[in-house]
Amino acid sequence: MTTISAQRLATIFVEVADTLTAEFDLIEFLHTLTTRAADLVNAAAAGLLLTDQRGRLEFMASSDENVKLLELFQLQNQEGPCLEAFHTGQPVINVDLGEASSRWPRFAPRATNAGYQSVHAFPLRLRSQTIGAFNVFGDTKGGDFQGPDVRIMQALADVATIALLQERAIRRAEALTEQLQSALNSRIIIEQAKGAIAQAHNVSIDEAFARIRGYARHHHRQLADVAHTIVTDPNSVNLTLPQ
Repeated sequence: MTTISAQRLATIFVEVADTLTAEFDLIEFLHTLTTRAADLVNAAAAGLLLTDQRGRLEFMASSDENVKLLELFQLQNQEGPCLEAFHTGQPVINVDLGEASSRWPRFAPRATNAGYQSVHAFPLRLRSQTIGAFNVFGDTKGGDFQGPDVRIMQALADVATIALLQERAIRRAEALTEQLQSALNSRIIIEQAKGAIAQAHNVSIDEAFARIRGYARHHHRQLADVAHTIVTDPNSVNLTLPQ
């Protein structure tokens, strides 16, 4: 691995971590990660797999089309360095693809036919959680990753993992906030409908709510939808609501 300046490392790590912006683009981020990882070690190419909502690995990004096809082949055959790094949570280092047929009988020959001779893989992990992995392919035999090199590349993967998990958490929080706001808005319209029914039929608020719920169940409609109709177009709802 070529010696890397501290300034170059700092620039790459900041770029990878800088996901918390309004214009964050996940695909662009992952593509940047693969290209920077390959450039960092003067590798031929790099590719990245991430888990979906069901925990299954899916191809997400690569530094070139050749690696994309190889990553898809890896997933299709369920063998290869990314799969190994993902399932073990440990890096796969300095593998000579020409001698890896017993380890990956389908993947290794396919990779060498694609022009690659060595491979490394790093899990995208945080503590006990692993959300993917990325491959780094070389066009020379074996590999020359040493201890410090491995730690730098794994640190890059770890920072990317934290950034991705943070982004996912923000999206989930935003979705939850939207759901809560929608619920609050629905609650307001339901309260208005309860008051309208109570006044129109001279019944208690509880009785009015029971009638609205009964109407909604009978007509297979959402409470908020019925309430909105009562408030905005009362003539379209039979005000003698069934209990």
